[in-house]
Amino acid sequence: MNLNLRLWENPWRLMLAVNAAVLIGIFWHKIALPPYVPYIHLLVDYHFGFTKRALIGAIVSLFTAKVPVWLVFALSGMVWLVTAGLFVQLFRRTFGFDQRHLPLFVFMAASPFFLKNFMHTLGHFDIYGCLLAICLLLIPARSLAYVMLAAMFSIVLVLIHHIHLLMYVPTIAAIVALRHYLVHGTSRQNVAVGIASLGAVGALFVAAQFYGTVPVPEAEFVAHLHGRMADPSQTNLLSFGYIWYQPLSKEIWDTWARLPHNLLGVPVFALLIWLHTPVWRYFRNLVAALSVDAHRRIITAAVIMVSLGYLVMFAIVFDYSRWISNWAVCLFLILHAVKALPASKEVELISAADRKTTVLGWIVTLIPRVGIVRPF
Repeated sequence: MNLNLRLWENPWRLMLAVNAAVLIGIFWHKIALPPYVPYIHLLVDYHFGFTKRALIGAIVSLFTAKVPVWLVFALSGMVWLVTAGLFVQLFRRTFGFDQRHLPLFVFMAASPFFLKNFMHTLGHFDIYGCLLAICLLLIPARSLAYVMLAAMFSIVLVLIHHIHLLMYVPTIAAIVALRHYLVHGTSRQNVAVGIASLGAVGALFVAAQFYGTVPVPEAEFVAHLHGRMADPSQTNLLSFGYIWYQPLSKEIWDTWARLPHNLLGVPVFALLIWLHTPVWRYFRNLVAALSVDAHRRIITAAVIMVSLGYLVMFAIVFDYSRWISNWAVCLFLILHAVKALPASKEVELISAADRKTTVLGWIVTLIPRVGIVRPF
């Protein structure tokens, strides 16, 4: 009884409880849907040589020759839980979980852009970038080992899917710049390692994009995937095998052919972004309060760099709901890095008592997810 009373007296705690219920509903809805793209990613390995989008499947092949469909939800569910747990730890370390910071936590953790959309896209590769970026925000950034670890994480992400070069690698680069280079300064050695890391990741991307096509006829490739299925009768789950043969030009053509219809979702995306105004205002104030002018300029450049990466993705791949969601997540993560930089004054937190902010918090909490291609 006392617990229920405390929840009703504190709407922000109640929002978290409602958000947990929404997450459960999204999960039950998700596991009832056929995992077309996520499942085939578990089947593709390096059987025919170096292949794009094959790292996860290659790792799975080390443990089992036959891949059951339920493994999509078991593996991705585990990754989701780890990501959620590490984000909670990150928020606790950066801000703390006192009453004053609860609205900020709700606007992030309960956002339809973040954990709820990752639940809706279980099995897709987006969450791996978020997970590794959170790891880089949690571990110490005192030495060159940090820069090299970030490079290794970026290489892993490109091997999972080469579009991570635009999706999360820019955010990882921004985190390294803010946590290592701005704090410890630049030297000939750490700049050389940073440039070499960027070159290695870029070269791997070129190899995956242009030389990662399967070198056998599509029928032979699909037959190999069929042989790895635990239930060979579900041949409908192999319908996306063509994406390992589709050239970049075809992806761009498909995206622009769908553009007039997909652009109808832009006002919805704009509304969803506006609903997070308290977070963006707090982010802006954090940057403005930094004690070093150069830090402010570098953060602005980092946000522009990350945003340009997503703008390029909008032009070449039409999963717009995923892209806008991950863009918002990247800004959430960069915000944590900014908070650790020296500031000249204390920044006012998101008000827990403001009525408009509370209404926005409830709306954000109740929206279940953004989607994959079109809003909702």
